[in-house]
Amino acid sequence: MKRSIRFSVPLAAVIVIFAAAPEAQAAGKLTLYCSPQIEWCQLVIKEFQKATGIKVAMTRKSSGETFAQINAERKNPKGDVWWGGTGDPHLQAAEEGLTIEYKSPMLGKLHPWAQNQAKTSGYKTVGIYMGALGFGYNTKLLAKKGLPAPKCWKDLTKPIYKGEVQIASPHSSGTSYTTLATMVQLFGEDEGFKFLQALHKNINQYTKSGSAPIKAAARGETTIGITFLHDVVTQVIKGMPIKAVAPCEGTGFEIGSMSIIKGARNLASAKKWVDWALSPGAQKLMPKAKAYQVPSNASVAPPPEAPKMADIKLINYNFKKYGSSAERKRLLKRWDKEVKALPR
Repeated sequence: MKRSIRFSVPLAAVIVIFAAAPEAQAAGKLTLYCSPQIEWCQLVIKEFQKATGIKVAMTRKSSGETFAQINAERKNPKGDVWWGGTGDPHLQAAEEGLTIEYKSPMLGKLHPWAQNQAKTSGYKTVGIYMGALGFGYNTKLLAKKGLPAPKCWKDLTKPIYKGEVQIASPHSSGTSYTTLATMVQLFGEDEGFKFLQALHKNINQYTKSGSAPIKAAARGETTIGITFLHDVVTQVIKGMPIKAVAPCEGTGFEIGSMSIIKGARNLASAKKWVDWALSPGAQKLMPKAKAYQVPSNASVAPPPEAPKMADIKLINYNFKKYGSSAERKRLLKRWDKEVKALPR
């Protein structure tokens, strides 16, 4: 009897150890879906790992691509956190039950626009930065081709710019969906689609990524790239012959967001990421990665190079409406039928 007792205790201990091992292992890992530029993704991962000891596996895709991946994986989630990218698909993910509620202790430290993003989603996403939509052009190419400098959205529809403009697809890019939703709000839906049809005639390529058009302009592959103005500034800082334009009619803007994926395998690590990413230390990293958005933490000043929001004519962008699943699907369907299907 005594022998039986002696051997049963260590066996029980072994069982407990093995049962707990997966949880302990999971607490030290994180799978991150990252939508901003790769340099920023890599920098924040490096600093988060240094601060917490949690090892991060990262996949970088545009906002639309990431939303599609999370939706495809909904029955067997692979990711833990979706960090960055335009807020509209984050709101759609929240509406469709792909992400979970989490109220970070850092929430009260954020600008009202970031807190409103969280409230709108039922606290399933939160704002991490703000950026205005616009376009940039290659000054050398413009001069070489004898083209006037565009100042307004409607300038881009003029026949003289045929084949000179590049923008991403609104299916894969949150930037381009923001553009679509902006035109509908700026000009009215029917007039907005007339604008997009006219613009379509001048588009040389629809890219996957929202920042790709201005990178192409910097390389001299296109004259004009439609994107967020902070991505234009990035190219200017690099010394490229690029000029940023905040369109004269007014423009939309994004609230770059962050969400914890429903069914996250590393939930404790995911919450640590959210808390850390909203902290002043994390948000001060932006300029080091040549990212020039407005940080959501109210104690962090925007990088001096960042576009001055007070100088840009911003529309009252309706995030709740245009971040809804039904509205996004409806607008994309109409874009496919009335814009994409047209010849160029």
